[in-house]
Amino acid sequence: MVTWEFFLEGLYITILGVTVVFLVLSILALAMYGIGYLERVLIERETSTVETKPKEEKVELKVEEKPAIEPKKLTIITAAILAYLAEKNTQLRPLPFRKKPSEAWRLYGVQSQIEEVENFNYEMGAW
Repeated sequence: MVTWEFFLEGLYITILGVTVVFLVLSILALAMYGIGYLERVLIERETSTVETKPKEEKVELKVEEKPAIEPKKLTIITAAILAYLAEKNTQLRPLPFRKKPSEAWRLYGVQSQIEEVENFNYEMGAW
């Protein structure tokens, strides 16, 4: 028989366990927030030291580079490749479908289960 002392002891153990779990999870969450904050501070410090260096202004001349392949030729090559792939895909053979297994096996299983039930009933004297 369960007495109030056993019930209260179980309740205390449950409360203690839940408290310990949430305490440990809180400590882990604080540690992760602290690591994230420290990482942000270090990254900001690193970027601020990089930005303090004087920047040299360079004058860049923009030179138009012609592509290695002319756009018209590139279009023709792309169309030829796509036509080849489309023709190759139409020549693929369809996957063969497996024949459905014979219904005889399913019917045999049902029949054997019915026979087992009939034999059980016969042995019990139900027939």
